[in-house]
Amino acid sequence: MNQKEFLETVLPFKDKVFRLAKRLLVSSDEAEDATQELYLKLWRNKNKIEQYDNVEAYAMMMTKNYCLDQLKSKRASNLTLVHSNYKDESSREEENLEYKDGADILKRMMNDLPAKQRMIIQLRDVENYEFQEIGKIMNMEPTAIRVALSRARKTLREKFIKKQNYGIG
Repeated sequence: MNQKEFLETVLPFKDKVFRLAKRLLVSSDEAEDATQELYLKLWRNKNKIEQYDNVEAYAMMMTKNYCLDQLKSKRASNLTLVHSNYKDESSREEENLEYKDGADILKRMMNDLPAKQRMIIQLRDVENYEFQEIGKIMNMEPTAIRVALSRARKTLREKFIKKQNYGIG
């Protein structure tokens, strides 16, 4: 398959590939990267493309799989980071229970935050989205996101300290 035949085969559904990637990855930059990665893979396997009955369906499946892999690796790296902060081989059962209780308390306190602050802290601190990405998701300016995030963190910190020190919260 020459370059012209390849382009005639794969270019008609380029926008569909991008929209699917954007839907799954949310970020336009990541969706563009996914689209480029897919077309690079298709180009490398251009001689095998003719064997597929529906090249578009094959490309969409590849896009979906690539995006899901990206999301898994992003979440896995987040989980590894979180868990590595608390890894202590010599910890006792009592410390583990204390940690679990603290995490449960923090989750409940997060649920008590206003919806916008709860969403921002989830996207930024748990999912590790960039401020620009959060701005697109929530239709807010990055400055407003920083302010809301700061207020949410401050509220959580104050409530958590009160709960730990005085049993109030």
